Amino acid sequence: MIRLLRDRLRRFAAVGIAVTAVDIAVLIGLRLSTGMPVILADAIAVGVASTLAYVLHSVVTFADDPHRRWTEHTTAFVVIAIVAGLVDIVVLRLAVAVLGSTSGPPLFVAKCISVAVASIVRVRGYRVLLRSDVRAAQVRREDREPAPGSCRLSVVVPAYQEEGRIASVIDEIRDALAAVAADGALEIVVVDDGSSDATADTARKGGADQVIVQPENRGKGAAVRAGVLAAHGRTIAFTDADLSYPPEQLLGLLAGVEGGWDMVVGSRKHIETTTLLRARRLRELSGRLFNALSQLVLLGQYKDTQCGLKAFRSDVGRFVFSRSRVDRFAFDVELLHLAERYRLSVAEVPVTVANRTTSTVRIANDSVRMVTDLIRIRRWSGMGVYDPDPYESPHLEGAHTT
Repeated sequence: MIRLLRDRLRRFAAVGIAVTAVDIAVLIGLRLSTGMPVILADAIAVGVASTLAYVLHSVVTFADDPHRRWTEHTTAFVVIAIVAGLVDIVVLRLAVAVLGSTSGPPLFVAKCISVAVASIVRVRGYRVLLRSDVRAAQVRREDREPAPGSCRLSVVVPAYQEEGRIASVIDEIRDALAAVAADGALEIVVVDDGSSDATADTARKGGADQVIVQPENRGKGAAVRAGVLAAHGRTIAFTDADLSYPPEQLLGLLAGVEGGWDMVVGSRKHIETTTLLRARRLRELSGRLFNALSQLVLLGQYKDTQCGLKAFRSDVGRFVFSRSRVDRFAFDVELLHLAERYRLSVAEVPVTVANRTTSTVRIANDSVRMVTDLIRIRRWSGMGVYDPDPYESPHLEGAHTT
């Protein structure tokens, strides 16, 4: 698999280099051999290079790729190529005017500048194109058969050093979701993320349906992953052990999933969100900065990627978490990236927030880890690590990969 991904990256780079070389060679060749005006020669060069890029990426770069790519959007590809080509011509003309010559070396330098600027325009155009595709898929809710599962709702609670309150957390969740327990059954899954105290034993005595013990502290993402993959509910949700989000809000997420959404995620930035107790200013600032940086990975415009209240159809949850790799706090961004990649529908809903005075988040250390994980997600995505096996299809009705 890794060999296949590396081979695809090499092909992509080779096509890019070849097309750029052709673009530059056609321009300089036409200009120097025929004396053709620079603008006309560049227009021809850009046209040849764009056509060659489309053909080579279709038949070489993505020849064995079963997933949807921007090369399938022929009309959009042509429009973006025309816009980027016009930018190329304008920048080339300006660069030639500054350099004061259309002879070989100055023309080569000017063309390199124009190619670089046009490439930025082209990449930006493809990103906008893919973003529109993603958003169109995410807002499309579908009526489907209920997801598989032996109970109506599973609630996963990742816990670390929570001996003192995990029993009361379980009680609060059961009280808030009593109606669900009476109509389809409720499962509470506590995942002890390598605690050194009696979190696991207390959770068992407190009435958790499943208690999963991680042998060492790996992070919230790893704990939630373990809980989701072990859960039996037709809808699977997770919430924080400090109950910063009052558990009755899980009813709204459950209704959203049962109403046809693949994923329902809480948003602290939603216009209807209520904040009962604000987080510390430094934590708020770091959260906003991280949310902005997440756009390096995500195509969608999410108001809040880090809300600790999310729910999934069981088949969606298992499919996504079985492919996730991030163990710590950036796992939320990875989930949204995978939702985009597999064309899953996503609904953002308002929440009531009561930030606690205690938290396992360490601003300095965890901020560095989160940014590092963003870079890793971006790299893995570019390498195709998240792609299913070429001969494997997602076992999700209506889901597509990109």
